[in-house]
Amino acid sequence: MGNQLVLRGRVVTGSMDVADGVVAVDGGRITYAGPASGFAGQGSPDSADRILLPGLVDLHCHGALGSDFSEGSVDGARSAARYLHSRGTTSLLASLVTGSPEDLVRNLTALRTVADEGLIAGSHLEGPFLASGQCGAHDPALLLEPDPRLVAELLDAAGVSLASMTLAAELPGASGLADLLAARGIIPSLGHTAADNNAAADFLQHVAAGLAGPANPTGRLRPTVTHLFNAMPSLHHRSPGPVSASLSAARAGNAVVELIADGVHLAPETVKLVFDLVGAENIALVTDSMAATGLQDGQYRLGSLAVTVDQGVARVDSTGAIAGGTSTLLDVVRTTVAAGVPLQDAVLAASGVPAEVLGLSSQAGDLRAGMPADVVVVDADLNLAGVLRRGEWVTSLERSG
Repeated sequence: MGNQLVLRGRVVTGSMDVADGVVAVDGGRITYAGPASGFAGQGSPDSADRILLPGLVDLHCHGALGSDFSEGSVDGARSAARYLHSRGTTSLLASLVTGSPEDLVRNLTALRTVADEGLIAGSHLEGPFLASGQCGAHDPALLLEPDPRLVAELLDAAGVSLASMTLAAELPGASGLADLLAARGIIPSLGHTAADNNAAADFLQHVAAGLAGPANPTGRLRPTVTHLFNAMPSLHHRSPGPVSASLSAARAGNAVVELIADGVHLAPETVKLVFDLVGAENIALVTDSMAATGLQDGQYRLGSLAVTVDQGVARVDSTGAIAGGTSTLLDVVRTTVAAGVPLQDAVLAASGVPAEVLGLSSQAGDLRAGMPADVVVVDADLNLAGVLRRGEWVTSLERSG
């Protein structure tokens, strides 16, 4: 045994909610997580006036602290990732907005380096194969239909680091591209789409079957829906569209829907409704965070587009479209709980579910003996008090009393 660390408090994960619990860490790994009454180890527990959460897992974020993952800067990506770690997001996919083919290859190459260093869990291509009418904060001039030659270049640049790609189901060639991705264990994510209900449902069913095939070696078995409700037609009683198909697939356990529950992208009542309809086990809370996260209001860029952040809300200068978020994932958990979602459900959707989507359930998203020690310590109001990543404090614990 090395230098054992013992934390005490309410332990909340997707698999347990223990009022008086202990998490013990040694050698960078958890050695015990459970009721304090069952802990037989040595050590001096910290104050019990804490809540201990698993490290949070974000499937969709574009940057932070002034750095955009679409800049192609290895140092900038490192800076953004380390900041997000320090705020409780100990695992993340680095998301890229639509860019020119040359920029996408450059950006994926940079993120491959950062993934190899263990700072990110991989990359997520949000584009360029998106519907022009649902482009949101993506430059419509750079959108493309699936192109096998370009796809080959992107896959070669990313190597195994590419984990997810957002696609509009209705584009010519989208189904074939989804087959190619799924066979490699790269998650095709339905999003930025104008597909009708049937096309969206068929796409999600097709992708789920592809991910379940024998060629996929990654353990990534469920498709996702990129920020449900945003950048897709609204649910209408005579034209249910992709929202209805996504909710049905999630309710059946055949897809995971992303929710940007930051108080800007979705009304709190909508967030609560989706949790009630499909269950926390089929939801991934995400931030869609951009470079302004962790900084003040002002002028920023998201890929090729100029963005203004005012009172924490980012909008594209040219169109007024919401341009990602400025909240951290812990902020999103707090907002979700304020919407009426139980804390354990919000934590599951911000940790265990996204870890499972990435095939990382043995490495992230929970507090179990043998797992890497990713622990987020918060107070009763879910304010950050400390972050442990891989057994090292990346945000030093604030001692109470």
